Amino acid sequence: MKYLHLIWAALFRRKGRTFLTLVSIITAFLLFGLLDAVRVGFEQAGQSANGAQRLQTGAKLSFIQLLPMSLGARITQIDGVKDTTYANWFGGAYQKPENQVFSFAVAPNYLDIYPEMEVSAEHRKAFAETKDGALVGEGLARRFGWKVGDQVPMQSTIFPDRNGSQNWPFKIVGVIHVSDRKTAGWWDQMFLLNWKYFDDTTPWNQGQVGWYVTRVKDVNQADRVLKAIDEISANSDHETRTMTEQAAMSSWMKQLADINLIVTSIMGAVFFTLLLLAGNTMMQAVRERTGEIAVLKTLGFSGESVLAMVLAESMLLLLIGGVIGLALASVIGPIVSAGSGGALNLPAAGLISWMIGVGLTLLFGLAVGALPALRAMRVNITDALAGRA
Repeated sequence: MKYLHLIWAALFRRKGRTFLTLVSIITAFLLFGLLDAVRVGFEQAGQSANGAQRLQTGAKLSFIQLLPMSLGARITQIDGVKDTTYANWFGGAYQKPENQVFSFAVAPNYLDIYPEMEVSAEHRKAFAETKDGALVGEGLARRFGWKVGDQVPMQSTIFPDRNGSQNWPFKIVGVIHVSDRKTAGWWDQMFLLNWKYFDDTTPWNQGQVGWYVTRVKDVNQADRVLKAIDEISANSDHETRTMTEQAAMSSWMKQLADINLIVTSIMGAVFFTLLLLAGNTMMQAVRERTGEIAVLKTLGFSGESVLAMVLAESMLLLLIGGVIGLALASVIGPIVSAGSGGALNLPAAGLISWMIGVGLTLLFGLAVGALPALRAMRVNITDALAGRA
């Protein structure tokens, strides 16, 4: 600590260069914080006390393969099962294909198994009594300016009606409110339609089910129950694969994109570029100060002391930029989430993210400063003062 003023003075000897390098480091760790928030947001899907009680059963061969309706009654008979519901993927888009909406055709008891989605008794009654009725998430309604009573045309990207048209009319009869803000990005964007209306309107379903959701009586018995569910359809033409809700969510997301791979690839490229940039900055800074380093050694500073000071300078540069970048990510992430109306869930950087981020800044600081520090330690006083180093 007694050499901190020397380290600080050396770091900001060339203020313009240091500032530009800091901007690069801040940008890199801002990107790291935001991408890590995306990863965490996806991981939080299905992570709740209610989600731990739910199992999802889909076709083992492919998630687009449908399952027979009769399977639901057999699942209900398994010991440890509290209740079962079912749903189909609708694949809806509003006005244009780019406006994709999380839309599902659901059974009458679907909301009973998902208490996270709070719907008033009045709206639930209207949903049950209106064949073409729809329940929409609060965030989704806000996004498109919908309100109860509106007639909304939805375009199914998968299922046409019996006339071959992919335009489906719906009447909004209720709004879904979400109490758990961590999962609001999912449930808050939901569009639910009646399964009976879906099945009667499209010729492609024919009384079949996309997947089943089972709620268990005891979370500790979930593994046994999911194995029992899959045993029902073993060696049949509709073999199933049952997973916990969190595992099912992760599987769904990976079929769309491998978030961890994408985040790792992007950050690998960014950090590699950062190492080259910061390394060049430190090499240039030490090269310019060869004479000053020789004077320090003349005044009695050992080679090891000089090495430690250069390493500390490099680590301090990375640490300042990294902390500012992570702090900005913690502020910007929630703002983006709020601005998206809940469509994106970007939580502020948590303790683990901060530990990883700070650890990376220190590690990169050591890596970037290693060669310049060794060069500084080996400076020969006579050659340096004579201008030959």
